[in-house]
Amino acid sequence: MPLLILGGLLVALAPVVGLLPGPGGIFLFAGGLVLLLRNSAWIKRHYARLTRKYPRLGRISNRALRRESARRRRLRDAPAPGVPD
Repeated sequence: MPLLILGGLLVALAPVVGLLPGPGGIFLFAGGLVLLLRNSAWIKRHYARLTRKYPRLGRISNRALRRESARRRRLRDAPAPGVPD
């Protein structure tokens, strides 16, 4: 429960930090989103719906968040070495 609250706090503070020069708000938002996705089933369901609705943004965000599912898909879809197309 404390990690869920911390994740929500990080996401809420990201726009404020984003006003400062530099990319700090992006990293703050990503860290908060990771905490929320790891600790809330409700947020996982809504995130999965959004990634199905917007697959390109879902691929980008999964890769940026270094999610295990993105790594599995990338390895699955990669051509085998030494096999011609």
